[in-house]
Order: sequence, then structure tokens, then C-alpha cells
Amino acid sequence: MPTGIFIIGEIGGDLGARLAEITARYDPKLARSKPPHLTLTGSSGLGPLPPDLPVTEIAARLEPVTSGTGPIELRFGAPSRFMQSTIITLPLDPHGPLRVLHDRVGASRLPFGRARYTFTPHVTLSLYATLSRDAVRELMDVRVTEPYLLEALQIYLTRDPQPARKLLELPLRGRTAYSGAGLSPAGGNAAR
Repeated sequence: MPTGIFIIGEIGGDLGARLAEITARYDPKLARSKPPHLTLTGSSGLGPLPPDLPVTEIAARLEPVTSGTGPIELRFGAPSRFMQSTIITLPLDPHGPLRVLHDRVGASRLPFGRARYTFTPHVTLSLYATLSRDAVRELMDVRVTEPYLLEALQIYLTRDPQPARKLLELPLRGRTAYSGAGLSPAGGNAAR
């Protein structure tokens, strides 16, 4: 993983615990580095931010985005290999409200590095480990049917081989919650 600042959406609750358990079983190094999360920027669409960028600048540029964006309900696809690599991820739909959020973050005038891939939102299940065929098959059979409600963005500094460090958390405070069923007033999301 490159050195830099990444923007993610941590996955907590029962779903986060389940994903943490899966990741710890198949990739302990990844499990120790960050909690289960959606990668919004850093690996696809928008590259990482410079590691020396002041947190105050990040907050100033992202707060208008997060204050105007409500929670977003997301659903996972079946596991796949990320960009034909050995990395196994749970993909998310790159269109709709998540794409709008990604594009708004990209328009924030933060100095994102060059992305290695097109926008491919995902949750990584295995990154560092070399998996046996049986382990790959087991991971590819994982299904996550419950929705994930993205309610905040977390900003992490990553400097391998050191564990990532959380720098900032910004809640999504907009008045409209986005779900697979469309829009509903904040607090009226059936996924909660």
C-alpha cells in the first residue's frame, strides 16, 4: 500500500465484527492495519493525499462535502479479485450516491495523487497474504447480504510497514439519507 493519506468509511457494528473476523482469518496483517472499511480514495479514482498535508486543510476542504451529504446505504456484490490481482474484495456499486460523494470529494481541491485504477469502491478482504486455493475458494464463497450504512468518513495516514493512523473523522450530516430504495429524510432510512 502506498504511503499517503486515504479516505475510508469504517464498517462497525455486527457487520464490521463479521468482516474483521473474516479478514483476521485470511489476512492477519491487513486485520491489524485498519478496521474493515470501504476505500473511497487512495487506491482507485483518486490517489492518496500527500502524507504531510495538514489535517486542518483536509478538514476545511472536506467539511462542506460531508455536511451536505447524508448517510448512504450500500450493498455488497459477490467477492472478486481486484483488477485481476491476488487481492480479494467485496465490490460496491461505483454509481449513484457513492459516486456522487467520490466526485464531490475529488472536487474539494485537495491535492490527490494519481490513482492507479478507475473508481472501484470496495472492501478489501485479503491484501497482503498469499492464499492457498482452498482459502481463495472460501473467500470467494463469502456473501454479505446485509446493507452497510456509510455514516462518516475517516481519514487515515498510511506508512507501511507501520499500522495506519486515524487523523480525522467527519460525519455525513446532510439532511437526506440515500438508500437502495431511493431517498428518504435523514432518520427515516429503513436500514437503521
